[in-house]
Amino acid sequence: MKMEAWKMLLLLLCLQVLSYPVIGAPQTCPAEKASKSDGSDEWEGEFFPGISKIKYEGPSSKNPLSFKWYNAEEEILGKKMKDWFRFSVAFWHTFRGTGADPFGAPTKHWPWEDGTNSLNMAKRRLRANFEFINKLGVDWWCFHDRDIAPDGETLEEANANMDEVVALANELQTKGKKRVLWGTAQLFMHPRYMHGAATSSEVGVYAYAAAQVKKAIEVTHYLGGENYVFWGGREGYQSLLNTDMERELNHLARFFESAVAYKKKIGFNGTLLIEPKPQEPTKHQYDWDAATAANFLRKYGLIDEFKLNIECNHATLSGHSCHHELETARINGLLGNIDANTGDPQVGWDTDQFLVDIQEATMVMLSVIRNGGIAPGGFNFDAKLRRESTDVEDLFIAHIVGMDTMARGLRNAAKLIEDGSLAELVRKRYQSFDTEIGAQIEAGKADFEYLEKKVKEWGEPKVASAKQELAEMILQNAL
Repeated sequence: MKMEAWKMLLLLLCLQVLSYPVIGAPQTCPAEKASKSDGSDEWEGEFFPGISKIKYEGPSSKNPLSFKWYNAEEEILGKKMKDWFRFSVAFWHTFRGTGADPFGAPTKHWPWEDGTNSLNMAKRRLRANFEFINKLGVDWWCFHDRDIAPDGETLEEANANMDEVVALANELQTKGKKRVLWGTAQLFMHPRYMHGAATSSEVGVYAYAAAQVKKAIEVTHYLGGENYVFWGGREGYQSLLNTDMERELNHLARFFESAVAYKKKIGFNGTLLIEPKPQEPTKHQYDWDAATAANFLRKYGLIDEFKLNIECNHATLSGHSCHHELETARINGLLGNIDANTGDPQVGWDTDQFLVDIQEATMVMLSVIRNGGIAPGGFNFDAKLRRESTDVEDLFIAHIVGMDTMARGLRNAAKLIEDGSLAELVRKRYQSFDTEIGAQIEAGKADFEYLEKKVKEWGEPKVASAKQELAEMILQNAL
């Protein structure tokens, strides 16, 4: 069936469904009323007709296209909600996600798409992106280079494509007063990167990756981006039998050193971020988790040049909670950004779902508050609609529930901090170290001989309850 005929059939089906009485607001059909022009990047009318700017209506609202908990200008613990979060829309999931999976074809056919990956189509997507984030009330967006502009037969052609699209992006974000939270290079999809990019066994691939990152940093800088991310999806191995791991790690460090040098050369003051992930698509990824990434940065003298972009779904894949990864990054002075998503506990891969667990959001926000915020980083929705969610309005609903969930997490974390019971429980648990000898231990002034003498003097130590259940009760009472 041809594409236009398919869309017409789907529109008729939607109209038929809408002719029946429904409970709540009417649903938006995948094929909207707006029409596309004749192959240019222009668009007749709005990309999201019938959807106005999303407003805060409070917890009692039944309007799915409204915020119930996220109130951008409301102050929590001395800072506006919008400044705690600095929410960002991920271009790749929102405007390049098709719903395809290893077992099925794409399910999403947005009305503005024409089935091509042309420059004009790339520009049209950008226009849709900025209308979307404006209506959502978000000030930031993130991108991969090859998601916003088509690749080319040569590096020169790819760069020219990027320049043309970025010129429009700069115009649109200046007009709408939007900013780039971070940019990055897509170093995992093209076949040249099958062995990795910075860790490839081929020197030509290493050089190509360097050239691609160079351009991506330039573009991020030009667009006023505040961060630049390295996600090494293929920086790892499938088997150690044919891998020189030490050499690959050394190459990865040299690659990062070059990125730092070039960033400084062009005057880019943004933060460089590493995004840990344990595996997928490789069997083992070198930046497995926050602790592994921190150790790598220390080993190669890069600890002061990078921070970490913690993704909650990656945390669970590595066997940790998101809270654990955030705390590991925070206490090492490395918490730079958060990819706000989650996985399904019954599924062992990176499902990139919108985070809707209020308890998890509360724990996340405890770390962020303890960190004093995460600016110049933010919360990027590295999350995608489920394959079965195919209405245009689903894009808004997904982001709304994600933002509301994080807002509830912030409110709950503020309650916990203002109440003080949890902090007092933790203080009491470690109060034996708030003594003279405890202070000596923490200052490194109590050696083994001295401590042996104290044990003989004290006898068997008393061990108090950890009060875990009470801590859990306090948390639940705040939710």
